[in-house]
Amino acid sequence: MTESSNTLARPHTGRIRAGVVTVVTLSVLTGAGLAPPPAQAATLQARALSVAASKQGDPYRYGAAGPDSFDCSGLTFFAYRQAGTRLPRTAQAQYDSAHHIPRSDRRPGDLVFFHSGRSVYHVAIYAGNDQVWHAPHPGADVRLERIWTDAVWYGRP
Repeated sequence: MTESSNTLARPHTGRIRAGVVTVVTLSVLTGAGLAPPPAQAATLQARALSVAASKQGDPYRYGAAGPDSFDCSGLTFFAYRQAGTRLPRTAQAQYDSAHHIPRSDRRPGDLVFFHSGRSVYHVAIYAGNDQVWHAPHPGADVRLERIWTDAVWYGRP
């Protein structure tokens, strides 16, 4: 047996390098391979996006905030609440409380505010590829749809 194979065959002495334990532990806990865990904000956004997508097909109902029917701000309110944070209840109040970001910084899970002039009339959750999850209007269901106008602002809770 060579010296190097003898070293490999030695029983574990109980000492483990902290850096190795940290990477392996994070890998197991986050399920993210050897990558570090995602930033808290990104995790919140991903969870909210997942909740909104899970509501596909639920009916629009004015004033509803879930769990089985929604208006536009009710869907965003519900999704972010399930993800672990609170938003105000209406689209305008959600816009007023959000951290406003430029289009170039938008990420999946961000809020998309549709406006006319200075008034917000609709809110959705950005899904990527110029698409949003939203509860569009009476008679429609929660769905994924392409952003249909340039009159939008973006925000992050």
